[in-house]
Amino acid sequence: MTMRHCLTAVAAALFSLGLVGAANAADLSSCTTCHSNITKSHAGSQHKAVACTSCHTGLDEHLKKPTARPTVNMDPANCGACHTLQYQSLFKDDGRSARQSKKAANGPAPDPFFDRALGAHGFTKEHDLPRAHTWMVIDQFIVDRAFGGRFEPKDGWLYAGLEGGKSYKAWDVLKDNYPDNNTQKAHKPGTAAAGNAVCWSCKSTDLMLDWAYMGDKVEGATFNRASNPVEVVRKVNHALNCNFCHDPHTAQPRIVRDGLIDAVTRDNKDVPSVWNSVAAHKTKVDVQDFGVRGFTRKVGYLAKPDANLMCAQCHVEYVCNPGFNAKTGEKVGFDNRWTNLFPFVNADQIEEYYEKVPFRDFKHNVTGAGLVKMQHPDTETYFGSVHDKIGADCATCHMPKVKDEKTGKTYTLHWATSPRHYMQETCLTCHKDKTEAQMNKVIDAMKGHFDGKVREAESRMNDMFDAFDLAIANGVDQKTLDEARKLHASAHINWEYWTAANGAYFHNPDEASRSLAKSAKAASDAAALLRKAVAEKAKAAAAK
Repeated sequence: MTMRHCLTAVAAALFSLGLVGAANAADLSSCTTCHSNITKSHAGSQHKAVACTSCHTGLDEHLKKPTARPTVNMDPANCGACHTLQYQSLFKDDGRSARQSKKAANGPAPDPFFDRALGAHGFTKEHDLPRAHTWMVIDQFIVDRAFGGRFEPKDGWLYAGLEGGKSYKAWDVLKDNYPDNNTQKAHKPGTAAAGNAVCWSCKSTDLMLDWAYMGDKVEGATFNRASNPVEVVRKVNHALNCNFCHDPHTAQPRIVRDGLIDAVTRDNKDVPSVWNSVAAHKTKVDVQDFGVRGFTRKVGYLAKPDANLMCAQCHVEYVCNPGFNAKTGEKVGFDNRWTNLFPFVNADQIEEYYEKVPFRDFKHNVTGAGLVKMQHPDTETYFGSVHDKIGADCATCHMPKVKDEKTGKTYTLHWATSPRHYMQETCLTCHKDKTEAQMNKVIDAMKGHFDGKVREAESRMNDMFDAFDLAIANGVDQKTLDEARKLHASAHINWEYWTAANGAYFHNPDEASRSLAKSAKAASDAAALLRKAVAEKAKAAAAK
């Protein structure tokens, strides 16, 4: 029986049972015929009193004609009507100004080194610091490297004065300067068009129901990894929907990001994921297929709330763009699942992983080395750390239990910002013999030490780049250059891992020190190898 015939039969059954009518919380029988798995769990959940019509519209038409899909309200403000404190804190502004560059002199990856190290990669067009969750869609759409200047705020720079405390609909704030076309290109000087169809899945769940597992191109799914990114993001309107982490039908904790579900369920024979090999505490993940629209769409239900996994849906290293196969040299396009990949390994494992999965993002424009463009490996860095081993998770420091001053109600603060903003509820709950001033000094010292190690690795890499320039100019043989390129790749990934990570100096300082030392040594070894080759070449020339 075809899907169309099946739906027609269902419609006939609904009519014969007299179930066609508006669905409500008291009577879910209208929905049970087709969605018994959902209505059964809903009936015994914390959301049992929440009507289907609270999140869905068009139900009457859907009951008459099942192929007429109901709409799903993805606006976090809908959840905020009941969960007000959590909603307001989730979208609280952390005070960081818009468009602050990571490449600034006081940033984590200052120029001119950053541009030299990234070798003309698109991220060099604009590499901004992240702000609060409420801006994550808006900021991504207008950053110069993503859509080539296509999207801009309707009110110009006045958008930077918007206040947090609520979610914003992206298209209430932004405009499309080129609505007559869908061409993804650099529309303005100094911009790049690096955004692609996979990018939305870290920022929003607006398209979750129209996206097959892993973004595969299958019948029935509106969008896939190779979809036109302009067409995709025009349908994205909300940042960090509540249903990333909470099932709207049952309020169960869950994960929906396909790359993470793939990472925690994959075969780990070659390179075990950090989840299987390093994490001190693991929560059971029950993966279920909810592809009721004719294609696979997986959801991972957690046995208990686990902020490490919930946050790992975005705060990880991931591949989300085309590149090339380092072993064959062939291009890797969006038809390959490598373009939606979570390695889910830490800095000690990262080089081994990318040897087994030989994806590379780009070739350096001077050295020719195949390099990985790191994202933000926060969760996998934290696994195995001192705090992970004692049972703390992301929520312990970033989403503590606090008391509302007005009502006296205790709730989970969703303002996922630095624990420096509420140290009494975070650091001092364990370090009871310390004061806020003392703990701030501790954190400052950790950051100072870490920053020094990053700058040291960058210094060694600068010397390596100078040596490459000298070697190439003097015609050093390709075998020597290839050996140096391997060392460059090692130096790069063990450096950029830490400029891409957030709060790395605190999350796992021991791992950071090991990895950055590896970067510095690899760069020094490459420079020594190249300078020796240049000297030997000069000596041989002089002897003629």
